[in-house]
Amino acid sequence: MIQFSRHSFLFSPVLAALISGVFVSRTFAQETPASSNRYGPFRLLDHRSTYGQYWFPEPLRAEEADVDNEVRVDYFHAEKRGTQADEVELELEKSFGLFTFEIATGYESEREREFDDATGTTQRSTAEGMGNIELAGRFPFLQYVSGDGGFDTTFVFGLEAALPSGSDISKDSEIVPKLANLTRLGEHIAVLTGVRHSLLIGPEDGGLHTLMYRAGRGYELTHNDVPLPGVLTLWPLVALEGECPLNHSESGNNQLSGTVGFRFNFDTIEGLPFQPRVGLGYTFPIDSGAREEFDWGIVTSLILEY
Repeated sequence: MIQFSRHSFLFSPVLAALISGVFVSRTFAQETPASSNRYGPFRLLDHRSTYGQYWFPEPLRAEEADVDNEVRVDYFHAEKRGTQADEVELELEKSFGLFTFEIATGYESEREREFDDATGTTQRSTAEGMGNIELAGRFPFLQYVSGDGGFDTTFVFGLEAALPSGSDISKDSEIVPKLANLTRLGEHIAVLTGVRHSLLIGPEDGGLHTLMYRAGRGYELTHNDVPLPGVLTLWPLVALEGECPLNHSESGNNQLSGTVGFRFNFDTIEGLPFQPRVGLGYTFPIDSGAREEFDWGIVTSLILEY
């Protein structure tokens, strides 16, 4: 839920992806010698890439695009005058080589209250229920790593199909093709961008097309930088997430919000087969579209990496 002007930031991840793609293709053609580093379909992947090595941080609100094996639970609470909303999402990811399969679902609740001047009473309403059941997969299709390793970028294609649960808030199916980019700059900086195109199919909002986009940055602090007990790495994170309906009556009503926070990657707990990763962040609206939805929000995230 985010937005700047409809035409400026909206297409910046797309523009960045296109520019990076041109850079990758030209540089690969000019600089990369034939070697065993190249592999995969059309030899477009690179064994030297950080992708798939569990280095990139998981975003706090947006979905990730790296290879992963994890169970993840996210909770988001948002408020504005007279309205409170809560979302809980459960997600399971399993990788098969570089292909990652994901299944997820969640529960949403929105509570509103409004004072009726005519009756002198406060009217309350609640909409809640289980969200869609999401099935998704992703796979990297293009990588470039500079000779010194200081620039490392991966493009990832994904496809999601969401089936309605039949609850009051889940009546439509959804098809979502998506493109993401994960880039490592130097030793500590991660840049994550992505675009998604959502198509709803069903009785409520069937036929609605929505463009969703995100851009985020993280900086890795190791245990030597921040010697917190049990913490391997600490990631300060900042991200922008947005969506803009492309048709129907809401066409052009962009929503842009920002999230700032941290991701703590803990050491493996002795005797347990997973590594905990905990995230905490504050979400705020940036444009008028997002301010219609909420004034502020808090997100917490627990990941069990196995």
